[in-house]
Amino acid sequence: MIKKFFSNVVGSFVGAWLALVVFSFASVVISFSIIGSFAGDVSVGTTSVQDGSVLHLNLSGGFSERSSGDETLDALLGKEEGLKSSLATVIKALKVAKENNKIKGVFIECKGSGAGFASLYEIRKAIQDFKESGKFVIAYGNVGIVQGDYYVASAADSIMLNPVGAVDIHGLSATIPFFKNMLDKIGVEMQVIRVGTFKSAVEPYVETQASSANRMAMEAYMNSIWGNMCDSISVSRSIPVKKLNEMADSLMVTQSAEYLKANGIVDGLCYRFEMLDTLKDMCGLSSSDDVSLVSPEQVAALDVPKLHADKVAVVYAVGEIDGSSDDEDGVNSRELVKDIIKIAKDNAVKAVVLRVNSPGGSAFGSEQIWAALEEVKKAGKPFAVSMGDLAASGGYYISCGADRIFAEPLTITGSIGIFGMIPCYKELMNDKLGINLSVVNTNENGNFISTTEPLTPVQRAALQRMINEGYELFTTRCAEGRGMELDSLKLIAEGRVWDGITAKKLGLVDEFGNLDDAIDWVVEMAKMGNYSISVYPEQDTSLMRYLRSYVTAKISNAVGVKAGELYKYQDEINAIMSRDHVQCLMEPVVIK
Repeated sequence: MIKKFFSNVVGSFVGAWLALVVFSFASVVISFSIIGSFAGDVSVGTTSVQDGSVLHLNLSGGFSERSSGDETLDALLGKEEGLKSSLATVIKALKVAKENNKIKGVFIECKGSGAGFASLYEIRKAIQDFKESGKFVIAYGNVGIVQGDYYVASAADSIMLNPVGAVDIHGLSATIPFFKNMLDKIGVEMQVIRVGTFKSAVEPYVETQASSANRMAMEAYMNSIWGNMCDSISVSRSIPVKKLNEMADSLMVTQSAEYLKANGIVDGLCYRFEMLDTLKDMCGLSSSDDVSLVSPEQVAALDVPKLHADKVAVVYAVGEIDGSSDDEDGVNSRELVKDIIKIAKDNAVKAVVLRVNSPGGSAFGSEQIWAALEEVKKAGKPFAVSMGDLAASGGYYISCGADRIFAEPLTITGSIGIFGMIPCYKELMNDKLGINLSVVNTNENGNFISTTEPLTPVQRAALQRMINEGYELFTTRCAEGRGMELDSLKLIAEGRVWDGITAKKLGLVDEFGNLDDAIDWVVEMAKMGNYSISVYPEQDTSLMRYLRSYVTAKISNAVGVKAGELYKYQDEINAIMSRDHVQCLMEPVVIK
């Protein structure tokens, strides 16, 4: 009822604004037709790389899991500066740059990366591999260097800083938003049924602070991640771990640049124009020459893979499973299952790698993906999983059946648990909105599941039984996939989150490695010679992405104008209303 109510509210605006949308869509098509008339004169040669170039790693924002596949249109529309490089492109660019004589070195510019820990670890490892070429790697912070950037920059030959810049090393901190008081104010009760002492994804809706079990689990994996980061920085910078922690505790961000240089945090101080002059010297250029800084996309494009009949399918599962349809990175289980079944039946595909970067989501959707991946194994195709920053709960569910699981030491995984969450809007409807409902049933539970009446004891017990069965299925899948006894698996389940290092010790992960390592493994298992890589799901072209985003923005703006204050809360409303009632999902937590 409440879902239909909100649907009707939004739907009432559609007709009034249909003409605007159609007109906007037509305008976009015309605009792109104009662009197309001169696009042929624009060289993809933004990808051309001249001799003496420097690979420019711009640590700004995050890294997408995969390339958009077409950056030319972005450049045409003036978006080249703000492009988000994919992790795969950055790693490939460093590999290509290592072997290509046109690239003289790497310039890491620290501008505030928001990337996850495993992504930062992978980039840092690739930089260390690049250094084996003997080419230079230099890092620079203009305004300053944030902690994640510094972790990557510490692998460089030297770190330079603006004379009035700062470095922020402070340790890790996790922040979890709790919504119970807000929900109480608006008259919404979240009725929770769960399995797992550590299954804390529901806590933000029913508690006002983290439970002791949740806090213990978070401290464990955060301390492991932080310890790994400190050890790496310590080795690269020759700074004792104890001293690093002492400086972190001293509010390092407030220390002067001279202090940072004196204590070995940075190697030198210079303004950005001086940094560019230094790069010129390192490339053997004269002062009147411009240093050629080339992007990861440009360098990666130097290596054009040949096409071969045999294929490795790389399947991306990025974002929440069956979450909001507005989530660009969300995993649509129905569409992904279609792709996986197609792969299983394709004789040209000899092996499969599932790349997972997901907090989980729908328990039903996770089971469907798991079942489809079993078809890949039945077809005799080696199947490996490559975990990114996060492969938790449903993200682990879809991974557990793999022949081999690869993760990074800083990957966050596990969270093997399940919960159900049913919102009750009775107080909101009756007391806040003044809406009263009369319900007529033929049977005692005729209105089950209702969001306008609280669960009865009988209904709650029935849901608990269903959740328990779902947990048994989840843990059984994991135990069988990992070759463990069910009781042993349950000891490390209970919804608890683990870091990659601990997960490997516990048997939840087989091997440390990235996507390339997982591909190499399945290729070896399949005894493949030459091969091509096919990527799933297929992505929209840049043209279609811009058309969709433009039209969506118009509709959003139009509805927002009409809906007023209510529209501000559309994301929160959609997130609650669009999810399945039964979830394998990790709690939303921000670690910095």
